[in-house]
Amino acid sequence: MLTNRTFDELQIGESATLLRTFAQRDIELFAAVSGDVNPAHVDPEYAKTDIFHGVVVHGMLGAALISTVLGTKLPGPGTIYLDQTLQFRHPVRIGDDLTVTLTVSEKIPSHNRVNFACRVVNQDGKEVITGMATVLAPVEKLSLPRPAIPEVELRAG
Repeated sequence: MLTNRTFDELQIGESATLLRTFAQRDIELFAAVSGDVNPAHVDPEYAKTDIFHGVVVHGMLGAALISTVLGTKLPGPGTIYLDQTLQFRHPVRIGDDLTVTLTVSEKIPSHNRVNFACRVVNQDGKEVITGMATVLAPVEKLSLPRPAIPEVELRAG
């Protein structure tokens, strides 16, 4: 079940986390959906020669985990994503274990808006992405079944 936290329920300092490890398949799926085929992400031979000396996960794929937390955990269903700032601090590699933490940093009652401090760290405790998100928090309590995600098959094109 996906259960939200309404604007009135949210407390300053409250947080939610998500753990995720990216695989090669995640990069391929993101490249297929977004069209971002930058060789730094999809060409291991090229990537060996660039500034990071190897394939790195798309920055926006890592940042998408922030949206996942907002829409499924805190505040959850009914949340409207309004604004996001991002700082990409270190590259994310295939196999990195990422911990995404969002913390309520400010509530703006006149508009039911909530600001969240966003922090993504890898298995070594290094911050890889930081930023701030602003949402329109739900005012109505919702508890919905978690939708099934379709199976996706990748074929070289």
